[in-house]
Amino acid sequence: MSLFQNYEKSGAGIAKNAPEKKPFFRYWELVFNKFWKIIEINMLMAAAFLPLILAAVVIYYFIQDYTGTAMLIAAGFVVLFAVCFGSVIAGCTKILRNFTLEKPTFMMDTFFKTFRSCFRQACPMGIIDLVMAASVASSFYVYPKIIAQIREAGSGGESIYYVLFVLTLSIAIVVTLMSFYAYLMIVSTDLSMKNILKNSLALSFIALKKNAVTLLITILVMGGFALLTWLFPYIMAIFWVFLPTGFVAFMIVFNCYPVIQKYVINPYYEQRGEVSPEQKFSSNEGENLFEDMGGQETPSEAPAQGKASKPESTSKAHKKGKIIS
Repeated sequence: MSLFQNYEKSGAGIAKNAPEKKPFFRYWELVFNKFWKIIEINMLMAAAFLPLILAAVVIYYFIQDYTGTAMLIAAGFVVLFAVCFGSVIAGCTKILRNFTLEKPTFMMDTFFKTFRSCFRQACPMGIIDLVMAASVASSFYVYPKIIAQIREAGSGGESIYYVLFVLTLSIAIVVTLMSFYAYLMIVSTDLSMKNILKNSLALSFIALKKNAVTLLITILVMGGFALLTWLFPYIMAIFWVFLPTGFVAFMIVFNCYPVIQKYVINPYYEQRGEVSPEQKFSSNEGENLFEDMGGQETPSEAPAQGKASKPESTSKAHKKGKIIS
Protein backbone atom coordinates (compact mmCIF):
# COMPACT_ATOMS: atom_id res chain seq x y z
CA MET A 1 0.00 0.00 0.00
CA SER A 2 1.43 3.39 -0.95
CA LEU A 3 1.68 6.15 1.59
CA PHE A 4 -0.24 8.61 -0.60
CA GLN A 5 -3.32 7.05 -2.16
CA ASN A 6 -4.94 8.18 -5.40
CA TYR A 7 -8.17 9.81 -4.24
CA GLU A 8 -9.21 10.65 -7.80
CA LYS A 9 -10.10 6.97 -8.34
CA SER A 10 -13.66 6.11 -7.33
CA GLY A 11 -14.17 3.42 -4.70
CA ALA A 12 -16.69 0.64 -4.43
CA GLY A 13 -19.40 3.00 -3.23
CA ILE A 14 -21.88 2.63 -0.42
CA ALA A 15 -24.63 0.07 -0.64
CA LYS A 16 -28.09 1.62 -0.89
CA ASN A 17 -29.57 -0.69 1.71
CA ALA A 18 -26.71 -0.35 4.19
CA PRO A 19 -28.16 -0.25 7.74
CA GLU A 20 -28.46 3.20 9.30
CA LYS A 21 -26.68 3.85 12.55
CA LYS A 22 -28.67 4.25 15.73
CA PRO A 23 -29.15 7.91 16.74
CA PHE A 24 -27.07 7.44 19.91
CA PHE A 25 -24.04 6.14 18.01
CA ARG A 26 -24.50 8.61 15.14
CA TYR A 27 -24.60 11.49 17.65
CA TRP A 28 -21.30 10.53 19.25
CA GLU A 29 -19.72 9.94 15.84
CA LEU A 30 -20.70 13.47 14.82
CA VAL A 31 -19.45 14.86 18.13
CA PHE A 32 -16.03 13.25 17.63
CA ASN A 33 -15.88 14.36 13.99
CA LYS A 34 -16.93 17.94 14.76
CA PHE A 35 -15.34 18.21 18.22
CA TRP A 36 -13.20 21.29 17.55
CA LYS A 37 -15.92 22.90 15.44
CA ILE A 38 -18.38 22.57 18.33
CA ILE A 39 -15.81 24.19 20.63
CA GLU A 40 -15.69 27.10 18.16
CA ILE A 41 -19.49 27.30 18.38
CA ASN A 42 -19.17 27.44 22.18
CA MET A 43 -16.71 30.33 21.82
CA LEU A 44 -19.17 32.17 19.55
CA MET A 45 -21.91 31.75 22.13
CA ALA A 46 -19.57 32.89 24.91
CA ALA A 47 -18.69 35.98 22.85
CA ALA A 48 -22.39 36.92 22.85
CA PHE A 49 -22.10 37.59 26.60
CA LEU A 50 -19.18 40.00 26.16
CA PRO A 51 -21.45 43.11 26.32
CA LEU A 52 -22.80 41.91 29.70
CA ILE A 53 -19.25 41.46 30.98
CA LEU A 54 -18.32 44.95 29.79
CA ALA A 55 -21.43 46.37 31.48
CA ALA A 56 -20.41 44.72 34.76
CA VAL A 57 -16.86 46.07 34.42
CA VAL A 58 -18.10 49.62 33.79
CA ILE A 59 -20.41 49.52 36.81
CA TYR A 60 -17.77 47.98 39.10
CA TYR A 61 -14.98 50.45 38.28
CA PHE A 62 -16.79 53.70 37.41
CA ILE A 63 -20.14 53.72 39.24
CA GLN A 64 -18.87 55.75 42.22
CA ASP A 65 -17.06 58.50 40.32
CA TYR A 66 -19.17 58.69 37.16
CA THR A 67 -22.56 57.38 38.23
CA GLY A 68 -24.73 58.77 35.43
CA THR A 69 -22.27 58.09 32.61
CA ALA A 70 -21.44 54.60 33.91
CA MET A 71 -25.11 53.65 34.14
CA LEU A 72 -25.78 54.97 30.64
CA ILE A 73 -22.86 53.06 29.10
CA ALA A 74 -23.75 49.90 31.02
CA ALA A 75 -27.37 50.17 29.87
CA GLY A 76 -26.15 50.50 26.28
CA PHE A 77 -24.14 47.29 26.61
CA VAL A 78 -27.14 45.48 28.10
CA VAL A 79 -29.38 46.62 25.23
CA LEU A 80 -26.75 45.53 22.70
CA PHE A 81 -26.63 42.11 24.34
CA ALA A 82 -30.43 41.75 24.34
CA VAL A 83 -30.75 42.82 20.70
CA CYS A 84 -28.01 40.54 19.36
CA PHE A 85 -28.54 37.51 21.60
CA GLY A 86 -31.25 35.83 19.50
CA SER A 87 -29.40 36.32 16.22
CA VAL A 88 -26.21 34.82 17.67
CA ILE A 89 -28.18 31.76 18.78
CA ALA A 90 -29.80 31.53 15.33
CA GLY A 91 -26.41 31.68 13.58
CA CYS A 92 -25.00 28.93 15.80
CA THR A 93 -28.18 26.88 15.38
CA LYS A 94 -27.87 27.01 11.59
CA ILE A 95 -24.29 25.67 11.78
CA LEU A 96 -25.27 22.90 14.20
CA ARG A 97 -28.22 21.98 11.98
CA ASN A 98 -25.84 21.58 9.05
CA PHE A 99 -23.63 19.38 11.23
CA THR A 100 -26.66 17.22 12.02
CA LEU A 101 -27.52 16.91 8.32
CA GLU A 102 -23.82 16.32 7.57
CA LYS A 103 -23.76 19.21 5.12
CA PRO A 104 -20.46 20.98 4.34
CA THR A 105 -20.39 24.30 6.18
CA PHE A 106 -18.20 27.39 6.12
CA MET A 107 -18.75 28.34 9.73
CA MET A 108 -18.18 32.08 9.90
CA ASP A 109 -19.77 32.73 6.51
CA THR A 110 -22.86 30.75 7.54
CA PHE A 111 -22.95 32.43 10.94
CA PHE A 112 -22.89 36.02 9.66
CA LYS A 113 -25.30 35.34 6.78
CA THR A 114 -27.78 33.78 9.21
CA PHE A 115 -27.22 36.57 11.74
CA ARG A 116 -28.30 39.15 9.14
CA SER A 117 -31.04 37.21 7.35
CA CYS A 118 -32.77 35.93 10.51
CA PHE A 119 -32.35 39.04 12.64
CA ARG A 120 -35.99 40.16 12.27
CA GLN A 121 -37.32 36.96 13.84
CA ALA A 122 -34.40 35.88 16.02
CA CYS A 123 -34.15 39.20 17.87
CA PRO A 124 -37.65 39.09 19.45
CA MET A 125 -37.21 35.38 20.21
CA GLY A 126 -33.99 36.16 22.04
CA ILE A 127 -35.67 38.93 24.03
CA ILE A 128 -38.47 36.53 25.02
CA ASP A 129 -35.89 34.04 26.28
CA LEU A 130 -34.00 36.68 28.25
CA VAL A 131 -37.18 38.06 29.84
CA MET A 132 -38.21 34.56 30.86
CA ALA A 133 -34.74 33.84 32.27
CA ALA A 134 -34.86 37.08 34.28
CA SER A 135 -38.35 36.21 35.53
CA VAL A 136 -37.27 32.76 36.71
CA ALA A 137 -34.17 34.17 38.43
CA SER A 138 -36.32 36.80 40.14
CA SER A 139 -38.88 34.21 41.25
CA PHE A 140 -36.16 32.10 42.89
CA TYR A 141 -35.01 35.19 44.79
CA VAL A 142 -38.28 36.98 45.59
CA TYR A 143 -40.86 34.28 46.35
CA PRO A 144 -38.84 32.44 49.05
CA LYS A 145 -38.25 35.76 50.84
CA ILE A 146 -41.94 36.70 50.73
CA ILE A 147 -42.96 33.25 51.98
CA ALA A 148 -40.40 33.47 54.83
CA GLN A 149 -41.71 36.91 55.87
CA ILE A 150 -45.33 35.69 55.88
CA ARG A 151 -44.38 32.70 58.04
CA GLU A 152 -42.54 34.93 60.52
CA ALA A 153 -45.53 37.25 60.75
CA GLY A 154 -47.86 34.27 61.18
CA SER A 155 -50.52 35.89 59.02
CA GLY A 156 -50.91 32.92 56.66
CA GLY A 157 -51.70 33.11 52.97
CA GLU A 158 -48.31 32.00 51.70
CA SER A 159 -49.91 29.27 49.57
CA ILE A 160 -50.71 31.78 46.82
CA TYR A 161 -46.99 32.48 46.40
CA TYR A 162 -46.28 28.76 46.10
CA VAL A 163 -48.83 28.68 43.28
CA LEU A 164 -47.24 31.69 41.58
CA PHE A 165 -43.78 30.14 41.94
CA VAL A 166 -44.89 26.84 40.37
CA LEU A 167 -46.77 28.72 37.63
CA THR A 168 -43.65 30.74 36.77
CA LEU A 169 -41.52 27.59 36.56
CA SER A 170 -44.14 25.83 34.41
CA ILE A 171 -44.27 28.71 31.94
CA ALA A 172 -40.47 28.83 31.88
CA ILE A 173 -40.28 25.12 31.02
CA VAL A 174 -42.77 25.53 28.16
CA VAL A 175 -40.91 28.58 26.80
CA THR A 176 -37.61 26.68 27.01
CA LEU A 177 -39.06 23.76 25.04
CA MET A 178 -40.47 26.19 22.51
CA SER A 179 -37.01 27.74 22.12
CA PHE A 180 -35.60 24.33 21.22
CA TYR A 181 -37.77 24.42 18.09
CA ALA A 182 -38.21 28.14 17.42
CA TYR A 183 -34.61 28.89 16.43
CA LEU A 184 -34.47 25.76 14.27
CA MET A 185 -37.63 26.81 12.41
CA ILE A 186 -36.33 30.37 12.07
CA VAL A 187 -33.28 29.10 10.17
CA SER A 188 -35.05 26.24 8.35
CA THR A 189 -38.44 27.59 7.20
CA ASP A 190 -40.12 30.66 5.76
CA LEU A 191 -42.91 30.69 8.34
CA SER A 192 -44.01 33.91 10.01
CA MET A 193 -43.05 34.56 13.63
CA LYS A 194 -46.62 33.91 14.72
CA ASN A 195 -46.66 30.48 13.06
CA ILE A 196 -43.18 29.65 14.33
CA LEU A 197 -44.37 30.24 17.89
CA LYS A 198 -47.53 28.25 17.21
CA ASN A 199 -45.58 25.30 15.79
CA SER A 200 -43.04 25.49 18.62
CA LEU A 201 -45.79 25.25 21.21
CA ALA A 202 -47.37 22.30 19.40
CA LEU A 203 -44.07 20.43 19.04
CA SER A 204 -43.31 20.98 22.72
CA PHE A 205 -46.23 18.65 23.52
CA ILE A 206 -46.21 16.40 20.43
CA ALA A 207 -42.68 15.15 21.17
CA LEU A 208 -43.08 15.41 24.93
CA LYS A 209 -40.99 12.34 25.81
CA LYS A 210 -38.04 13.36 23.66
CA ASN A 211 -38.32 16.95 24.88
CA ALA A 212 -38.34 15.82 28.52
CA VAL A 213 -35.17 13.76 28.02
CA THR A 214 -33.48 16.62 26.15
CA LEU A 215 -34.44 19.12 28.86
CA LEU A 216 -33.32 16.79 31.66
CA ILE A 217 -29.89 16.26 30.07
CA THR A 218 -29.56 20.01 29.53
CA ILE A 219 -30.39 20.77 33.17
CA LEU A 220 -28.02 18.09 34.48
CA VAL A 221 -25.08 19.20 32.34
CA MET A 222 -25.55 22.95 32.74
CA GLY A 223 -26.46 22.57 36.41
CA GLY A 224 -23.36 20.45 37.01
CA PHE A 225 -21.13 23.07 35.41
CA ALA A 226 -22.88 25.81 37.38
CA LEU A 227 -22.21 23.92 40.63
CA LEU A 228 -18.54 23.46 39.70
CA THR A 229 -18.35 27.17 38.88
CA TRP A 230 -19.71 28.02 42.35
CA LEU A 231 -17.07 25.75 43.93
CA PHE A 232 -14.16 26.68 41.64
CA PRO A 233 -15.09 30.05 40.08
CA TYR A 234 -11.73 31.08 38.62
CA ILE A 235 -10.95 27.72 37.02
CA MET A 236 -14.45 27.14 35.62
CA ALA A 237 -14.68 30.66 34.20
CA ILE A 238 -12.15 29.55 31.58
CA PHE A 239 -13.96 26.28 30.89
CA TRP A 240 -17.21 28.11 30.08
CA VAL A 241 -15.51 29.64 27.03
CA PHE A 242 -14.98 26.16 25.55
CA LEU A 243 -17.54 23.94 27.32
CA PRO A 244 -20.37 22.92 27.68
CA THR A 245 -22.82 25.21 25.86
CA GLY A 246 -21.86 24.22 22.32
CA PHE A 247 -22.17 20.50 23.04
CA VAL A 248 -25.51 20.91 24.81
CA ALA A 249 -26.78 23.04 21.92
CA PHE A 250 -25.69 20.36 19.44
CA MET A 251 -27.53 17.72 21.47
CA ILE A 252 -30.68 19.86 21.38
CA VAL A 253 -30.44 20.40 17.62
CA PHE A 254 -29.69 16.72 16.99
CA ASN A 255 -32.75 15.63 18.99
CA CYS A 256 -35.22 18.29 17.88
CA TYR A 257 -34.55 18.81 14.18
CA PRO A 258 -35.87 15.36 13.14
CA VAL A 259 -39.15 16.31 14.84
CA ILE A 260 -39.33 19.47 12.71
CA GLN A 261 -38.56 17.42 9.61
CA LYS A 262 -41.36 14.97 10.42
CA TYR A 263 -44.12 17.41 11.36
CA VAL A 264 -43.23 20.68 9.62
CA ILE A 265 -40.93 20.28 6.61
CA ASN A 266 -41.81 16.90 5.08
CA PRO A 267 -45.63 17.41 5.29
CA TYR A 268 -45.27 20.68 3.39
CA TYR A 269 -43.70 18.91 0.42
CA GLU A 270 -46.11 15.97 0.68
CA GLN A 271 -49.06 18.35 0.38
CA ARG A 272 -47.52 19.73 -2.83
CA GLY A 273 -46.76 16.27 -4.20
CA GLU A 274 -43.02 16.88 -3.94
CA VAL A 275 -40.17 15.18 -2.10
CA SER A 276 -38.41 17.06 0.69
CA PRO A 277 -34.76 17.73 -0.25
CA GLU A 278 -33.72 16.51 3.20
CA GLN A 279 -35.89 13.38 3.32
CA LYS A 280 -34.11 10.06 2.96
CA PHE A 281 -35.79 6.98 1.56
CA SER A 282 -34.58 3.51 2.34
CA SER A 283 -36.43 1.92 -0.58
CA ASN A 284 -38.12 2.90 -3.84
CA GLU A 285 -41.57 1.80 -4.97
CA GLY A 286 -42.11 0.06 -8.29
CA GLU A 287 -39.58 -1.47 -10.65
CA ASN A 288 -36.24 0.19 -11.16
CA LEU A 289 -34.97 0.78 -14.66
CA PHE A 290 -31.41 0.34 -13.41
CA GLU A 291 -30.36 -1.86 -10.50
CA ASP A 292 -28.43 -0.12 -7.74
CA MET A 293 -24.97 -1.69 -7.47
CA GLY A 294 -23.71 0.34 -4.49
CA GLY A 295 -20.88 -1.56 -2.81
CA GLN A 296 -20.49 -3.98 -5.77
CA GLU A 297 -19.29 -1.95 -8.75
CA THR A 298 -15.69 -2.08 -9.94
CA PRO A 299 -13.63 1.03 -9.15
CA SER A 300 -13.13 3.20 -12.21
CA GLU A 301 -10.22 5.35 -13.23
CA ALA A 302 -10.41 9.11 -12.88
CA PRO A 303 -11.22 11.03 -16.11
CA ALA A 304 -8.34 12.46 -18.05
CA GLN A 305 -7.15 15.95 -17.21
CA GLY A 306 -8.96 18.69 -19.06
CA LYS A 307 -12.05 16.52 -19.67
CA ALA A 308 -13.82 16.97 -16.39
CA SER A 309 -17.52 16.28 -16.62
CA LYS A 310 -20.03 18.99 -15.92
CA PRO A 311 -21.54 18.92 -12.45
CA GLU A 312 -25.15 17.91 -12.18
CA SER A 313 -27.57 20.77 -11.81
CA THR A 314 -29.21 20.88 -8.43
CA SER A 315 -32.23 22.90 -7.54
CA LYS A 316 -32.00 25.11 -4.51
CA ALA A 317 -34.06 23.73 -1.62
CA HIS A 318 -36.91 25.96 -0.56
CA LYS A 319 -37.14 26.75 3.12
CA LYS A 320 -40.81 26.06 3.56
CA GLY A 321 -42.82 24.57 6.36
CA LYS A 322 -46.28 23.36 7.35
CA ILE A 323 -48.31 25.11 10.02
CA ILE A 324 -49.37 22.55 12.63
CA SER A 325 -53.10 22.77 13.24
